[in-house]
Amino acid sequence: MREIDVSIIEKAVEELFISANAELPSSLENLIKASKEKETNETAKNIFCDMCRNLDVARENEIPICQDTGMAVLFIEIGQDVHFINGSLNDAINNGVRKAYLDGKMRCSIVKDPILRGNTNDNTPALVHYSIVDGDKVKLTAAPKGFGSENMSKIKMFTPSATEEDIINFVVDTVKTADANPCPPVVLGVGIGSDFEGCAILSKKALTRDISISNGNKYYKELEEKMLTEINKLNIGAQGFGGDITALKVNIETAPTHIAGLPVAVNVGCHVTRHKEIVL
Repeated sequence: MREIDVSIIEKAVEELFISANAELPSSLENLIKASKEKETNETAKNIFCDMCRNLDVARENEIPICQDTGMAVLFIEIGQDVHFINGSLNDAINNGVRKAYLDGKMRCSIVKDPILRGNTNDNTPALVHYSIVDGDKVKLTAAPKGFGSENMSKIKMFTPSATEEDIINFVVDTVKTADANPCPPVVLGVGIGSDFEGCAILSKKALTRDISISNGNKYYKELEEKMLTEINKLNIGAQGFGGDITALKVNIETAPTHIAGLPVAVNVGCHVTRHKEIVL
């Protein structure tokens, strides 16, 4: 049994959310820079230049890439041989988020109640997805999620009679309906399988996969590519001004499902789809 002091988790969470909000994964930043060269629409090309400058300024000044520093979403994989000591794990996570957003001077966007509202003023509580895995390590993945893109996300409970074309059309229509709202070019997390809630979580988790990595299954890798091709025919372009590149990447994650179902969820991410991880 390995003991981990919860203060270590607290500090790691704090650093992850500050870092995730200030600097994109290198693969995504590189793709944005490459898209600037590939884009043929002059307006869209200029917008890509602005995006690149924004990334540089955020890094140089250690400030957030975007004013919407997001809901604090955290995936935590806990080895079954780990025992946390000296406090509550849940409290440690929220303390880390609190320090990140207050000390990091990031916008606090969480309200106490969805209808009655009332800002919590420290961006807590975090939305935490726990899973137990083998071993004695702890993996933390911070994924701050802005709601300009989150509000454009959709889920559909298809039946098994749905075709591949039906699924592709649903994903493409989600992006078409979103138009400029999620600050394109977008990154899409697509969940296929599980149940209603599980499918939505799959789509969220898909956004945390590095965009340089395609689905390991040949069929789903090709499906990711088909979806991306069709989306980029929409001519929405960077920030909705038209162009060749409406989406940067589609990531699909799947899970077993019920014989009577075929759930599909699309979690829309903006061009600054942020995530950072650490293994302790």
